[in-house]
Amino acid sequence: MKRDFQPAGYMVANKRNGTIYIGVTSNLPQRIAQHRDGIIDGFTKRHGCKMLVWFELHATMKFAILREKQLKGGSRSKKLALIEGANPRWLDLFAEICA
Repeated sequence: MKRDFQPAGYMVANKRNGTIYIGVTSNLPQRIAQHRDGIIDGFTKRHGCKMLVWFELHATMKFAILREKQLKGGSRSKKLALIEGANPRWLDLFAEICA
């Protein structure tokens, strides 16, 4: 995933079953690095959400933003099920997207 522009939706967490943040970006490796380094003040920095636990790539930013809104409007149990289905051990997927 070396492209500079690749729309993606993602979830970062502070620990397994902990606080979850849902976001959208056009450069997933760069954005997750920003979360991990605490560069940007806000929710993720305050809550220590640094682990990439789920992501999906999209063809356009429009689709990525629509999916982000859908996820943010859903229940916590649906978010947990999405993470558990793709990443049952809640591993930090950052290395996977930087490979």
